[in-house]
Amino acid sequence: MDKQTEFVLRTIEERDIRFVRLWFTDVLGTLKSVAVAPAELEGAFAEGLGFDGSAIEGFARVYESDMLAKPDPATFAVLPWRAEAPGVARMFCDILMPDGAPSYADPRYVLKRALSRAADMGFTFYTHPEVEFYLLKNHPSDGAPEPIDNYGYFDNSPQSVGYDFRRQAITMLEAMGISVEFSHHEGGPGQQEIDLRYADALTTADNLMTFRTVIKEVAWSRVSTPPSCPSRSATLPDPACTRTSPSSRVTAMPSMSRERRTSCRRWHAPSSPGSFVTLRRSPP
Repeated sequence: MDKQTEFVLRTIEERDIRFVRLWFTDVLGTLKSVAVAPAELEGAFAEGLGFDGSAIEGFARVYESDMLAKPDPATFAVLPWRAEAPGVARMFCDILMPDGAPSYADPRYVLKRALSRAADMGFTFYTHPEVEFYLLKNHPSDGAPEPIDNYGYFDNSPQSVGYDFRRQAITMLEAMGISVEFSHHEGGPGQQEIDLRYADALTTADNLMTFRTVIKEVAWSRVSTPPSCPSRSATLPDPACTRTSPSSRVTAMPSMSRERRTSCRRWHAPSSPGSFVTLRRSPP
């Protein structure tokens, strides 16, 4: 048992963690989660947790459904929005076949293969996400989406719901070990931006999945009734897609960032609007 695994097991015992959520994504980027008891973790670290891969989008066919989710102890974090004791933690998983070989349908393994190929060419792969989203006053079912404010780019917004929303989200992110560089109001009405510190691509991918969950948790903590998801609207600038999450007062819609001038090459990923990647050649 390596030191990181020992640290996770010791922390779970010392902090009275009663549930550990094992996270992974399907090929469409939808977050999947299964909660296990601490007593099952040693077995999960050693052999993985079995599940029906044919029930996950794009993973396996029915007659080859047996798959394993093996937690990565380096991704362990306590969830700050749950009660401190008994607490809840999470880890991301690598998906394996029954013989222990990595699953080629696992998005995490796809990224690891790309990173390995880049390393073979002498590159280190960094990403720096600029995550943007809208905060709306009303439920989409109530009519056209109504932003919470009419502020613009970098506008100071005292007594603003958006300011408090960003502050609460950043506090949760930092409690989970995710560094935030800065946040501000974006150019559109009700549009917010939170920029995470650059990191290697795999860490950033994990951070973005955590970011999406944190935004939803902050949203649910600030509404009295469960909101529904909005449709794409032509009344707001740069709507990214119809995949949405609840937010302060009602709804948070992701948005696409404007293309910015830069000296490095950028690629915008459809699943993470506003993010870009930087290739740096490793020193010899």
